[in-house]
Amino acid sequence: MGAPGGRPRLRRDRRRRRARDLAGRLGPAGDHELGADLVVRAGQRVRVSIVFVRPEEIDDERPNAPEPSEIDERLDYTIEWWRQWTSRGRMSGPEAPGVLRSATTLKALQNAPTGAIAAAATTSLPETLGGSRNWDYRFSWVRDSAFSARALTDLGFEAEADGFRRFVQRSSAGSVEDLQVLFGLGGERRIGEWTLDSLDGYAGSRPVRIGNAARDQLQLDAYGELVNLAWRWHRRGNSPDDDLWRFLVEVIDAAARRWEEPDSGIWEWRDKPLHFVHSKACCWMAIDRGIQLADESMRRAPVTRWRRTRDEIHAALEKRGYDKRRGTFVQAFGSSDLDASVLLLPTTGFVAWDNERMIGTVDAVRDELCEDGLVRRYRSDDGLEGEEGTFLACSFWLAECLAHQGRLDDARTIFDRALATANDLGLFAEEFDPRSGEMRGNFPQALTHLSHITAALALATARASVGESQ
Repeated sequence: MGAPGGRPRLRRDRRRRRARDLAGRLGPAGDHELGADLVVRAGQRVRVSIVFVRPEEIDDERPNAPEPSEIDERLDYTIEWWRQWTSRGRMSGPEAPGVLRSATTLKALQNAPTGAIAAAATTSLPETLGGSRNWDYRFSWVRDSAFSARALTDLGFEAEADGFRRFVQRSSAGSVEDLQVLFGLGGERRIGEWTLDSLDGYAGSRPVRIGNAARDQLQLDAYGELVNLAWRWHRRGNSPDDDLWRFLVEVIDAAARRWEEPDSGIWEWRDKPLHFVHSKACCWMAIDRGIQLADESMRRAPVTRWRRTRDEIHAALEKRGYDKRRGTFVQAFGSSDLDASVLLLPTTGFVAWDNERMIGTVDAVRDELCEDGLVRRYRSDDGLEGEEGTFLACSFWLAECLAHQGRLDDARTIFDRALATANDLGLFAEEFDPRSGEMRGNFPQALTHLSHITAALALATARASVGESQ
């Protein structure tokens, strides 16, 4: 019969031996790499602890890794924190688990102290293997983050929306002249773009980029998304204070002043700027929401001038942004090309979801931009080499439109096809290649996840409406 405590001591000895065995297999795997091989069996837990030490301190004292019990406690705390966070979500039905997965992904992409939301966690994952369509998305885009805030708010996560709203105002110092298309996650403004020529990217794709030159582009839709975010926040009982209102007036004035300029648009066009229809509609939205905010908040504003400009934009969109012969909104003034961004026009309030022009637009997108049940952004020449994959956010936008139009079977088909591109953890990339069945672009992509949420909510609302009418 062993001494009291013998078995725990034996277990500790076994753990130490396993640790030594692992350490024995841990070693250099290349000039600048460290590798290890181990076997993990069913029901077994293996802990890997990585400790950061500053270079100037590493020789003074050997770093102490946390004990296994401490690692387990941290893991248990993390799991419990996420369970409590997701319990605040407001959604039920068959899509609820997947929607909450997308919500947790958006939350994980947010820098909690600043409120910034990253567009993706990666850089330079290629849209085309071996091609140059490789971008750095580890920044907070005004547009994408506003979309994310809206999706999270619709699920009941309002603190995240308010955090981003304050982040933009703070990062731009409350002035539209200092407003950028994107910021660093800590509010950094100086973001260049350069390539690391010594590195190969995924599957040998080049170049590997650091930074993003879109920082210096004009993207008019950002104005509309910012004002719309403030408008939605106002409708939830949080009207703008004096500082925010001054900032919003500057944003609305900028939209009214610059709407006639060509811009790079939602897709960050790197060729010659165009008069994108979606950008013009967002300028219309900025002014329209601003007029309503001024009225309902009893704020002083040049609403007479705003109304005049709003009507001018509306008339231009009706005349130059819609192809009557084909029955569809087009990519840009003076172009007959189609662009999936026009699926977002109802979100601006410019046109209703079930308006006959939007029905025609949805049908045109399905006819011209769909491939294997998924949607391409456009087929026009954007001045870049290589071919991109289908764009998953656009596929969810199509499902959302179909749901709002009462075409539930078609909406469900598109939604399920896009849903099937997720990996086994429920994470979406930016794009998908139907021919190879592989993900493309950066990962996980905030725009795809937030579009998944809005499409799922549209489907749930449409199903409820059908059920009530029967």
